[in-house]
Formats: sequence, C-alpha cells, structure tokens
Amino acid sequence: MNIDKKEQIRIKRMISVYNMFVNIFWSVLNLTPISVYCYKYMHLRFFSTLLAISLSILFLPRSFFTLLQLSNTTGIYRKMGVHLINKYTQNGDIINGIIRRRIPGYKVVSNRNSSIKKLLVQTIVYEKFHLTMFVFFAFSTAYALLNSQLSWAFIIGVNNLVYNVYPALLQQYIRLKLGSFS
Repeated sequence: MNIDKKEQIRIKRMISVYNMFVNIFWSVLNLTPISVYCYKYMHLRFFSTLLAISLSILFLPRSFFTLLQLSNTTGIYRKMGVHLINKYTQNGDIINGIIRRRIPGYKVVSNRNSSIKKLLVQTIVYEKFHLTMFVFFAFSTAYALLNSQLSWAFIIGVNNLVYNVYPALLQQYIRLKLGSFS
C-alpha cells in the first residue's frame, strides 16, 4: 500500500486522536474518584510521601518487570480474561476496527523487527505507569480502610483492579504475543 507522506501524517494523527479519546475516557473514569478522595480526606504529608514512593517505581529496570511476568505462556492471561480487555484499550480491537474501516489492511505492529521492538518498549512504559498507579491506589485504599472509609476503599480498590491491574497484565500478555513474531 503506497501512501504519500501527507497521508501518512494524516493517518497517524487520526489514530492518535482515536486513542486519545479512549485514554481520556478511562483516565477520567478512574482518576476522578481517587483525586476527590485524596483532596478531601488525605493529609498532605501522607499524600506527598505516597506520591514519592509510587513514583520511585518509574526508575526500576526492565529486568524487574520480567520478574513480575505471571507466566511464559498466554494461557493464564486468557483464563483471567486479560485478552478481553484489549477490546476497550488504546490500539485495542474496537479502535483498530474503526481504523480498518477507513484504512483496510491497517496493523498496529508489522512483522518488522523495528515495529516489534517499538511496541515491546511501549509495553514496559505502560506497565511502569500502571504499576506506579497500582501502588498509589493500593496505599490509598489502605489509608481509607484505616480511616474507616469503607465506601472509598471499595471504590478505589475496584478502580485499581480496572485501571491498573488488568492493564499491567495486558502489557505482559502483549509481550508474550509479540514473542511469536520474532
């Protein structure tokens, strides 16, 4: 498929916009409750400490994330339903379906090593983000529990599962799937 430079730029922009809407939707849905909770109920000193601890995860080496990998095969991830959430994510099945209606033959990743390598690096970045957020959400849930704020603990805990645990597992699943390309 021969596409000129202008068209390539237009296509990349369109894909970015579609993925941005998905990202904004999930972020607003899951970050609003914890933002409200932290602002209204968490002491500033605890919030600052928690933020520092959580952000330190961003500096962990890639090898650390290899240790977190649940399995060397996709089976456990499929049993947990991880593959199903890929429908509703950035570059997920729904977004890719919309893009393919406009651009038949579109693929997120090609069989080229550079394309695979780029996506592998992206999965580590996304997993670091979600692990960082997981730690922040987990400590916030514990804080709410210690302060007998059970409703908040439940809301933040569920959001942690939806916004951080499953997306981090999805990154591991994607890396395993990409292994079949190389």
